[in-house]
Amino acid sequence: MLCKIAWGNVRRAGRDYLVYLLTLTLAVTVFYAFNTISLQVDIAGVTKQNAGMGETLGGIISGLTVFLGFVMGFLMVYANNFIMKRRKKEFGLYQVLGMSRGQVARIMTLETFFVSGAALVLGLILGLALSQVMVFFTASLFKTQIADFHFFFSLGAFMMTVGCLVAIFLVTLVFNLRVVRRARIIDLMRASRQNETIKTRNPWISALVFVVGLAAIIVAYVRLLHDGLPYDGQPEAMNDFLITTVTVVAGTILFFFGLSGFLLKALQGVRGLYWRGLNMVTLRQLAAKVNTVSFSMAVIAMILFLAITSVTTGMSLADTMNNTVERGTPVDYTRCLVYWGPSVVDEMNAEADAQAAASAGAPSDAEAVAQRTQAARYAVADGPVDLMAASAGDTIDAGTPEAHSFDLDSITGDYVQVDGYDSIPRDGERPVVTLKDLCDKVGMDLPSGVDASSVDSLGLIVMTESNYNDYLRFRGMAPVELGEDGYTILSDMGATVNDIYNKVLGEGIELEIGGRTLHPAQDRVPEDASTFQNSMMGMNSGTIVLPDDLVASLDLAPYYSYLMVNYADDISTEEGDAYVQEERTFGDILNDAGESVAGWGVEATRTSTYESVDSMNGLISYLAIYIGFVLVVACAAILTIQQLSGVADAMGNYRILSELGTATNEIAHSVLVQQTIFFLFPLVVGIAHAIVALKGIIELVALFGGMSIGGTVGLTTLIFVVAYGGYFCVTYLMSRGMVHEAARARHAA
Repeated sequence: MLCKIAWGNVRRAGRDYLVYLLTLTLAVTVFYAFNTISLQVDIAGVTKQNAGMGETLGGIISGLTVFLGFVMGFLMVYANNFIMKRRKKEFGLYQVLGMSRGQVARIMTLETFFVSGAALVLGLILGLALSQVMVFFTASLFKTQIADFHFFFSLGAFMMTVGCLVAIFLVTLVFNLRVVRRARIIDLMRASRQNETIKTRNPWISALVFVVGLAAIIVAYVRLLHDGLPYDGQPEAMNDFLITTVTVVAGTILFFFGLSGFLLKALQGVRGLYWRGLNMVTLRQLAAKVNTVSFSMAVIAMILFLAITSVTTGMSLADTMNNTVERGTPVDYTRCLVYWGPSVVDEMNAEADAQAAASAGAPSDAEAVAQRTQAARYAVADGPVDLMAASAGDTIDAGTPEAHSFDLDSITGDYVQVDGYDSIPRDGERPVVTLKDLCDKVGMDLPSGVDASSVDSLGLIVMTESNYNDYLRFRGMAPVELGEDGYTILSDMGATVNDIYNKVLGEGIELEIGGRTLHPAQDRVPEDASTFQNSMMGMNSGTIVLPDDLVASLDLAPYYSYLMVNYADDISTEEGDAYVQEERTFGDILNDAGESVAGWGVEATRTSTYESVDSMNGLISYLAIYIGFVLVVACAAILTIQQLSGVADAMGNYRILSELGTATNEIAHSVLVQQTIFFLFPLVVGIAHAIVALKGIIELVALFGGMSIGGTVGLTTLIFVVAYGGYFCVTYLMSRGMVHEAARARHAA
């Protein structure tokens, strides 16, 4: 009997359950489709070129699904508040007719079960279809070909989705039962006649709060645009960013909190608008709603800001890496050697001395001196190390009977070694040229994201003309002629840095280095001839090429060396990559005195770099779309529930307007205006926040190759049209139906 009543209630109250069903169905669809990622990458052929990517993506998506499941669970509780508000009188009537609270609770449980079951079935059907389509999207992201497409079903994704749905069901049920258990019958029967208490605020105080909130938002914008993002994680920068974040959050809350009283008072002054048609009713209801939901509107604006920023930034970063990886992979294989600087040598030798003294107990003075001498194992290199010869010091399969030397020469066709020198002379304290020096000469500010505290101590890397010309000949490019007083600047970074260098070269800025006045030998940075290692983004932030004799006279210590290798003609890319990627132990880089002068740095093949870019693109794109879509759905659902609840509260008012002769279409138009404003205001504020944040993000990413959001505007718009716009249409259509219901009730009476 209870089951029959519950099923009849669901069928009869289907319109009330529509928002709940729609949101839950979308959640199931997205949860299932995105949790099949491990199967998608297998079918798309990603694991053939990037083993472990499916497990990595699957693990991240699963963890994110649990978090989003909690978000959706509390959202469903909020959605149920609307349903409960509409049906409290019905539940009270059940108890008046003799049902116990336990029986009413079982009816609610069955209703929730029926709706959740329907959402599960519909969501899984849509999720199955979406997951099949997403295989092709996955293949396009990872740039693979689908060799064997077939229909698939993921039991793991199904169990994860069902688990999240069960959790949502239980949370919703607990809150619903709590309402029934605590509510008195008289309260349930009078629920339809009880309105929410509206506290009227002083319009002048509201106006002041509104202005303070707007001022706080503007201050936060100015701070973010001036300070940029804390890319380096320094405590001072993080504290400034935290202050900016708190300011914009507080400003957003105050903005919406003061909007209601200020808005009504301001619009009342426009007599022609206020007294036209139903504008008075519209504005008063609008002000009352803003008064009660100001905090939630502020939260929605912030969530929309996060959604817009995550989708736009994520997809734009993926596009940036795609655009820069081709220029960033000039050869088959690169490896790097980083030389110890004077400060590093002193620090490591001091640490070695301390360890030796601690392990020796309390030796005599002579013994202590001997131990310190033996412990001093680090030194500044006299000159660059031959990396091809040093590579032979690596050992493949060390510690096994098959151990053998790393014979890089056996797979190498042509190669070149590029050596960079520290900008600070061995006996000096200041670099010969810094980025700050160049900015001052051309009247430009330091790029956003550059640590201003270290620009005076970090200079441009120095390279000799002959070494750079060797590199150019290796790349098949024409050599440069610096003469006695020429220089040029190299960089493969983005426009933020390169614009400074280009202005320096283009305006013929003279530099005083080593007692010699130098003039630019080129008018622009040769970006395509500035990459010395395989990387997905720019790594050469600034290198100045000087005549060989000038570099020798400056007495500079080596800073880094890059070995750039192309495989021999008889060695395939697969064979060469397999050889350099074999597990091996790196050899020590020692001088004639047996002291360590350098350590091995990053090594990368062209293939591995492309695979890393594809992996990052896939990971970033999936997370951006997943997070963005769920957050937008959450915001839209909250707004929908708020507006439907407001229309339900105002049914009596609409009935009175209808009795006074107001056309139903006019009432529906008033509702449309209110809902448009409520959906539009948080979106506009969220977009404004996102525009400012994206400007800072673009400036930061521009250091490494630039970022354009133009290519992702279409995707972001599509997500908002489908999710946000879809919920807006559902909200208005349901509200219009409720208005017509009120009009029919008047005619029936």
